[in-house]
Amino acid sequence: MIDHEHYMRRAIELAAKVPDLPFAAVIVDSDSGAILAEGWNKTSIHPTWHGEIHAINELASSGSTFNSKVLALYTTAEPCPVCQGAILWSGIQSVVYGTSIRSCRGVAGGRSTYRRRKSSVAVPRGIAH
Repeated sequence: MIDHEHYMRRAIELAAKVPDLPFAAVIVDSDSGAILAEGWNKTSIHPTWHGEIHAINELASSGSTFNSKVLALYTTAEPCPVCQGAILWSGIQSVVYGTSIRSCRGVAGGRSTYRRRKSSVAVPRGIAH
């Protein structure tokens, strides 16, 4: 049986690298128990470089062969919609998170990491029909 707490503790250790935004992730081969990739929040460099994205990119660029059906991603917080999409497209079959998005509100000095934003983006449709 896989030791979820062991992998979550590793994600928490990685999250300590960015105390203001303590989010990190590890990707594990559930069959062997090996940690295949790790990532932590790097949104100071790029706004979409969340811990999950970092870990997925590390795995993809590692050159390792892996069976996505046995991958598990451990993350300190419930993945945001962007990370959920990346997890889906990468084929990872299992996600274990430490805390919910609702509980994350107030992290980072009282500002909400997951605040809703009003969109003012114009999206023209039917351009190439």
